[in-house]
Parts: sequence; structure tokens; C-alpha cells
Amino acid sequence: MYIKRNISWGIILRYAWKNLIFFTLYAGIIFFLYHSLDWKHIDIPFQPLSVIGIAVAFYIGFKNSQSYDRFWEGRKIWGGIVNYSRTWGNNVLSFVEDDRNAQIALIYRHIAWINALRIQLRQPTSFSIKENRAVERLFDRHGERNPVCNGMDMFLSPEEVDGLENRKNVATHLIKKQGLHLKKLLQEGKITEFDKQVFHSNLEEMYNLQGKCERIKNTPFPRQYAHFSTLFTWIFILLLPFGLLNVFETQLLELQVGHNWWYIVLMIFFSVLISWMFITMDKVGSNSEDPFEGRINDVPMTALCRTIEIDLRDMLDEQSLPEKIKPQHNILY
Repeated sequence: MYIKRNISWGIILRYAWKNLIFFTLYAGIIFFLYHSLDWKHIDIPFQPLSVIGIAVAFYIGFKNSQSYDRFWEGRKIWGGIVNYSRTWGNNVLSFVEDDRNAQIALIYRHIAWINALRIQLRQPTSFSIKENRAVERLFDRHGERNPVCNGMDMFLSPEEVDGLENRKNVATHLIKKQGLHLKKLLQEGKITEFDKQVFHSNLEEMYNLQGKCERIKNTPFPRQYAHFSTLFTWIFILLLPFGLLNVFETQLLELQVGHNWWYIVLMIFFSVLISWMFITMDKVGSNSEDPFEGRINDVPMTALCRTIEIDLRDMLDEQSLPEKIKPQHNILY
């Protein structure tokens, strides 16, 4: 999640430089053919192009609205994970009073669960977005897009860590282990049947929250909206310079200035500017489709996991608590 109020030009250029070069060369070639080689037949009326632009803008607006809903739902789900994690810690300390080791095991296994869920959600899929090399290098340097499943030995016993190696869904298995641990505590008389029911209500909600995350992760944004939004945007962008030829030619004739090169530069500038605005609007929607990929617009799961870890370990009255996650290049992961 980008946390600075204004997006820096460095980030903008990382995403835009390739398109800006292409738009400039493309518009420059078209205006050169029209003005220098006198290819007057290539211009098209601007009126139908403006209708296409309006239609594309509405389509992109719909896509962006739905993409933001996916991001906001993901953020609300992780807000629920934060709240239920604190509830879990409070219940463990309230109900399991006479077994410090069991308290630590239940709370630490929960910390392992949130991190396992984060790692699973960060794994790339067949429909994950691929950006240009400048952007990919930035995310690779931060190392949060596709994290490896390490660090579990900090929260789990060696036997439990070994038991996770061949599991298809580590997070699901950890919740199951919590339930088995509660059954053992009940048999030992360390919790009551009522306590067990409260705990299982917590575990059920954690499964619900995990399932909601997996639903968003495993269900791509409908391709009919995502693909055609990009396709229509590019059709409009490729036609745009041809429509601007007619507009600026009319102005040149009215002002009787001939082939003034300042106007040609202005044509190229407006063509590039409009093209960049439309492609950026489309990219904003595309980058918000999957809120768990570990990119600039995604849910900051690493920071949320660390917040939960600090809270739960503080409940255990531990003195050596980890630091909060700090943003990298104004991106909080």
C-alpha cells in the first residue's frame, strides 16, 4: 500500500516510461507523415473519436470501481483477522490459566497461521500482472511479492515445522492443529466444554476469513471486463493522433500561420498526454484487481501480521517485541 499523500514522479515514471516513449514516437511519425510528406488522407474526424473516448472512459470507470471494491473487501477481511486475533489471544489467556506453555503454543501457532496465510496469498497465479522491468526490479528488491515459507520455526516446534512440509494448505492445517490442541486441553481438564465451544467459534471465524481471502485470490477479475477495457483503451489511443490531425489543421488554417512547428509539437504533446491519462486509468484498475499480490496498491499484509504479532506477544508480557514494519520507497507491504 502506497502511504505517501502524493505519488512520487519516480514511481510514476517507472510505470509510464515505456508507454511515454511509444506514444511520442507513434504520434511523431503520424504527424510527420501528415505535415512533411503531405499524407492528407490519413486524418479522421474528431467527433466519432470523442464518442469512442467517452465510451471508453465509462468502461474504465466501471472497471476501476469494481477493482477498488475487491481491494476494499480484502482490507476489511484483514481488519477482521486483526480483531479476531486479539480476541483469540484474550480468550487463550482468560481460559487457559494454569498452563503457560499451552498459552504460548496456542498464541504462537496463531501467529504462524497469519503468516502462512499471508505467504499463500502472495504466491503468483496464472493471471498475475506482469509489469515492465523497472517496476519488477523494484518489487524484487523489496522481496515481498512471493515470499518463501520461512521463519515458522520462530513460532512452532521443530516437529510441527517438519509436519508442514508436504501440506497443500499450511494455514488450514494450522487451524486444525489448534482444534486438536484444544481437544487435548479439554481431556486434561485445563479448559471446560464451554471454553472449548468459545474457542471453536473463534476458529470457525478464522476459517471464514481465510476462505474469503482465498475466494478473492482464486477468482480473477472477470476477463470480459478486464480484457476489453484494455483493448478498447488501446484502440482509442491508436486512433487518437489521426483525430487530432484534423483538429489542429483547422486551427492552423484559421490562424493562417502555415506549418508552424510549435503547433506540431503541441499536437504531439496533447496526443501523448491524453494517451497517458487513459492508459494510466486502465492500469490503476488492473493493479487493484488482486489485492494480495504484494504490489504498490495491495493490502499491507506483512505490516498487519507484524502488528498482530506485537499485540499478541505483548499480551504474553514478553519484553523483547519486534519492530513495526517500515515502508520501503513509501510502499508498506
